[in-house]
Amino acid sequence: MTAGRMMRLGMSLRGLGYHIAAWRHPQVPADGTLRFDHYLRNARAAERGLFDMIFFADGIGIREKDEPRGSLARSGYEIVELEPMTLLPALAALTRNIGLVTTASTTYNEPYHVARKFATLDIISDGRAGWNIVTSWSEAEARNFNRDSHLDYDMRYGRAAEFVEVVTGLWDSWEADAFPYDKAGGLFYDERRMHVLDHQGRHFKVRGPLNVAAMPQGRPILVQAGASEQGREIAAATADVVYAAQDSMQAAQAYYADLKGRMARYGRDPDHLKILPGVRTVVGRTRAEAQAKFDELQSLVDPLVGLARVFNALGDLSGHDVDGPVPEPVIEPQMRSSVERILARARRDNLTIRQLYTQLTAGGFILIGTAADIVDVLQEWFEAGACDGFNVLPTHLPVACEDFVEHITPELQRRGLFRTAYEGRTLRENLGLPPHVNRHTAARRAVE
Repeated sequence: MTAGRMMRLGMSLRGLGYHIAAWRHPQVPADGTLRFDHYLRNARAAERGLFDMIFFADGIGIREKDEPRGSLARSGYEIVELEPMTLLPALAALTRNIGLVTTASTTYNEPYHVARKFATLDIISDGRAGWNIVTSWSEAEARNFNRDSHLDYDMRYGRAAEFVEVVTGLWDSWEADAFPYDKAGGLFYDERRMHVLDHQGRHFKVRGPLNVAAMPQGRPILVQAGASEQGREIAAATADVVYAAQDSMQAAQAYYADLKGRMARYGRDPDHLKILPGVRTVVGRTRAEAQAKFDELQSLVDPLVGLARVFNALGDLSGHDVDGPVPEPVIEPQMRSSVERILARARRDNLTIRQLYTQLTAGGFILIGTAADIVDVLQEWFEAGACDGFNVLPTHLPVACEDFVEHITPELQRRGLFRTAYEGRTLRENLGLPPHVNRHTAARRAVE
């Protein structure tokens, strides 16, 4: 391990957890997504565990489909929740160190709105704001915003790139010393330090300046999760943190090398981008205890919810006995490769429908075991050039968040992989990122 290199950690606090049966667990408040105390308890737990940030992967519509009929009413997943740009300022007032990151869509917002809201959050939180840049992709969201279908792929990403350009330009509207507040001399601001953006592009025409200034971080942290070619280029050019989705170390290493390798084209140091794959952890004092915790969650999966997980590949199986064999589906040609992989698994292992959907809901990068078992894997990835840390996706909240803090954080600290105290005041400082320099200040200094 590189001397002094510390793992970075985010805790994703959306909803009730990342297991599809989380809401049915006896230690989970089923109405927690509408209770402020639920979010506060989890945010404070993550801060106790010295996490860099909490993260809300927000959506602006119910994207889950009711297929088969009745499954949506039983899922409890991403159905109703609090709007995060209203929630995070309240959490900011009741936490001190942890970063506050949430999604704002570049598809159904305007750049000035986003720039203003996140600048305000940065001031309220004393420098802990982060914007997760996403393009909205679902028909459900499109229909909530005057459209019958979502924008095509190239349009979404072209708009997103320009959107980020405008927002970051607006954040540089005022240099750090723009406001002398000179009562005696009668000067409120120095007009030489105020800059009108006057952006005119393909998607946006925005004059500026932003009517928020003097952000503690210089500007909020930029976070992204895109794995596409366009998404990687945006990340290499502008992002401070990337949430990745690889579930094997080899795939993570390839993604890590590719993304960091693109940064030189934009004059950026590879260490100024932190790549955090998502990971679910189920920890116990023994391996048997950890497995029992996971098995309990799996036992809570409603059959209709399980059938919804295989609907896109296999069609509606609600008329079949879930404890019977997996039937041959009616397949759309474009689905054939994924269907064949799923059917091959079912035939090879002689799986019932229930066993198949249970296996599929357990997929992804999940670690089950003792704290030492889990940290062994996290450390291997970290030291092998696969990541700079992890975005923890708790299976069920608050249990999995508090379990990580109680058991896994101390093991990371014991091995010298993670901080024992916050290093700085702002999210930027705690991530080990350089100070933001206003572009106009930098240009002025270059000629002085």
